[in-house]
Amino acid sequence: TGMGKEGPVCILKFVALLLTLSPELLFLGAEVQLQDNGYDGLLVAINPRVPENQDLIPSIKEMITEASFYLFNATKRRVFFRNIQILIPATWKAQNYSKAKQESYEKANVIVTEWNGVHGDDPYTLQHRECGKEGKYIHFTPNFLLSDDLTAGYGSRGRAFVHEWAHLRWGVFDEYNYDKPFYMNGQNQIQVTRCSSNITGVFMCEKGPCPQENCIISKLLKEGCIFIYNSTQKATGSIMFMQSLSSVVEFCNASTHNQEAPNLQNRMCSLRSTWDVIRDSPDFNHRLPIKGVELPPPPIFSLIQPGDKVVCLVLDVSSQMTQADRLLRLQQAAEFYLMDIVELHTFVGIVSFNSKGEIRAQLHQINNNEDRKLLASYLPTAVSDEAQASACSGLKKGFEVVEKLNGKAHGSVMIVVSGGANEPINDCLLTALSSGSTIHSIALGSSVDGKLEELSQLTGGLKFFIPDNSNSNSIIDAFSRISAGDGDIFQQSLQLESTSETVGPRHQLNCTVALDDSVGNATVFLVTWQNSSPPEIALFDPSGRKYNMSDFSINLAVQMASLRIPGTAKPGNWIYTLNNTHHAPQAVKVTMASRASNPTVPPATVDAFVERDSTYFPHPVTIYAIVRKGLYPILNATVMATVEPEAGDSVILKLLDNGAGADVIKNDGVYSRYFFSFAVNGRYSLTVHVRHSPSISTLAHSVPGSHAIYVPGYIANDNVQMNAPKKSGHRLEEKQQWGFSRVCSGGSFTVLGVPASPHHDMFPPCKISDLEAVRVEEEVVLSWTAPGADFDQGQATSYEIRMSRSLQHIQNDFSSAILVNTSELSPQQAGTREKFTFSPKLIASRPEHQPDGEMQENHRIYVAITAMDENSLKSAVSNIALVSLFIPPNSAPTPSRDHLILKGVLTALSLIGIVCLIIVAIHCTLDRKKRMLKKENGRKLL
Repeated sequence: TGMGKEGPVCILKFVALLLTLSPELLFLGAEVQLQDNGYDGLLVAINPRVPENQDLIPSIKEMITEASFYLFNATKRRVFFRNIQILIPATWKAQNYSKAKQESYEKANVIVTEWNGVHGDDPYTLQHRECGKEGKYIHFTPNFLLSDDLTAGYGSRGRAFVHEWAHLRWGVFDEYNYDKPFYMNGQNQIQVTRCSSNITGVFMCEKGPCPQENCIISKLLKEGCIFIYNSTQKATGSIMFMQSLSSVVEFCNASTHNQEAPNLQNRMCSLRSTWDVIRDSPDFNHRLPIKGVELPPPPIFSLIQPGDKVVCLVLDVSSQMTQADRLLRLQQAAEFYLMDIVELHTFVGIVSFNSKGEIRAQLHQINNNEDRKLLASYLPTAVSDEAQASACSGLKKGFEVVEKLNGKAHGSVMIVVSGGANEPINDCLLTALSSGSTIHSIALGSSVDGKLEELSQLTGGLKFFIPDNSNSNSIIDAFSRISAGDGDIFQQSLQLESTSETVGPRHQLNCTVALDDSVGNATVFLVTWQNSSPPEIALFDPSGRKYNMSDFSINLAVQMASLRIPGTAKPGNWIYTLNNTHHAPQAVKVTMASRASNPTVPPATVDAFVERDSTYFPHPVTIYAIVRKGLYPILNATVMATVEPEAGDSVILKLLDNGAGADVIKNDGVYSRYFFSFAVNGRYSLTVHVRHSPSISTLAHSVPGSHAIYVPGYIANDNVQMNAPKKSGHRLEEKQQWGFSRVCSGGSFTVLGVPASPHHDMFPPCKISDLEAVRVEEEVVLSWTAPGADFDQGQATSYEIRMSRSLQHIQNDFSSAILVNTSELSPQQAGTREKFTFSPKLIASRPEHQPDGEMQENHRIYVAITAMDENSLKSAVSNIALVSLFIPPNSAPTPSRDHLILKGVLTALSLIGIVCLIIVAIHCTLDRKKRMLKKENGRKLL
């Protein structure tokens, strides 16, 4: 079962074969490849909702061309951009663009779309993984690409692109901090948060430049005060701080990096410089600088555009489909897909296969419900006597069907459903990859050849696993997940409910679905059942109207009943009741789906996925769910992941957005968790359910990713030159009248190496990634989120906290750093905020081994922590926190060096003035005494 250990090796062999036959086949699924120092396959996609503007295309080209040269120099002549694809929306008038193949908006590395967020036109990157790992995508607004007025604040577009590329590709983070614009350094000086610390500037009050003490009151920045940087600098770094400065041409390295700045780079990457992180990436592994050329060649751009939406269902009808009601469940899901999921104006064909393929329906465009019903009538209703299933035969017939439209299969979608294909997929691998089609695979049961899923991976398709479980609704969830992939969420059907329950005899299933006002068009309520006759169905809308069995369209042949709400369904709670009238238990399943109700208000969506397609025991799988409304993150949602193995019970796991454990950044709308409850080897299916209460603030205006900084102004030639205030969009309401429900299939993943017999605990506590340290008088206060006994679940047994005067020492040899006494510290339940106070005085007298040649810096220390479970399994060392040391209590903040000089000069002048006054006063007094003495002597003479 599964793809076996040979799977990844086979993929590499096939790719090597493709390279020898057709180099253009290498860059499938929008994967960026680095070959001979140049990046190939970068995909930039414009959202179909962006109005046509031909100026966008040259702007994108100019931005990436400039970025390529800037990146080449910033990486010390190592990498540049070679081949770029720009995906033009199908809504734009054709200009003889090439037809897109597997490329789609949902696979793009860079997206161009409106946002209207409070961060205005900030370029940003959605980073959902830890330091050093790739992000999701880079986002630019059309206004950023078209308005030259913005370059004063962001710098040139090419420089901004490199800033975001470093986020996306190498997993480094921002070196500024809007929330903490200044800090106290180790010398107790007030410093502005920046990297490098050599970048200079002045404080600005409301009326102009002013001393910093006029801006900082009780360690808080006075309202109306900002720090303005000099436009002319000597510092060459850093791109991740302020790429807009003309002098900035490189990333901060170990010698220029500011470890003290309270920024995300320091916290996420344990005080490592951005260049150190970048240099350790696979892109730079033994990669030497290019010699002999001043600059690389400019990038080559290809403009591509999607054609008609074309889908072909390729369905297994071999005798293996009789097992576990596979054919029945396929009929239900495929009919639901054709009637309610696939977008209007899509061309759809149907093919079935056993040992041979058969065309059941040629392409037919869906323009109305009658077209949908006609296509559904061609779905297979019976299985053949043959046990052999040749998915290749089905695919070949599928290509034959779609090629009748335009002569090629470019841009088409194949949905292959198989219950046990046993003919080698290798026979049609090259044909499938060269077709330009995206292949989604749905594996029913555990006997399906893993090569079919490899084909999905290579063509950028989704892959799903459907367990042979009568109480699973995952095949309908899988079909619901498959969309056109063009990024137009206003056209997509969104799944609101997916419930499957075994209802006892004469018992009821009662549930509620929250339908919010952003959806409501084309709303469908679907019920499927296991026995020959349906349960009694009652559905109530929010106003109390009741829909009975007579209102449903019932198809007894495939055991499903559906109700399509005319017009726009009412927002609020929809309540349904299913009554099992049988004398035996019955598995019943409910699905609800709807589309956007307002073409200008984006609906809430969920994107569920796992970090990687396969893992080996005991390494966990990280599950992610991005919950958002348009591009705004939605906070405080209840996000539950259901994982179904090939055999055994499902596991339900709550995903969190707390910035701890598997979750990288708190409150960014990316919910995540480690999954490690591996019951068996083989495939696992993932479905995510999201619920949101109307009474809970969504805080949907919060930052969703890593932004390029907007500079408010500069000091040039001693003059203040302010940029236009950064434009901010409208702020979404924080409280909504209605809650919402969403469901999203996250596809499947494979786990190998799971022991057959019970095994010892092999799951350590997860790494603590949010350790913070602050000095309070003469003590250090640490805070962090508690890990679990097993990754981020349960309760650890103990903590080990160590400190050192040397960053290199604590990074490379944590176990020999100075141990902090934690005898009174007991871990709390995972997810709880921990706090611990200790005195660092002992570090002054305690001897500590230092790396050779490293100077000791007594004014600051580095602290890190590990957790241990009851079986003595230790977590990885946490992020490293830095704290200033040996500052006398209640001492006043020390001004900066420039201010000290100024103050010293003023003090000296004051002293000189006082001395002069004293001399004058003494002189006057003596003179007065002389005159009085003369008068006295004169009187005596008289």
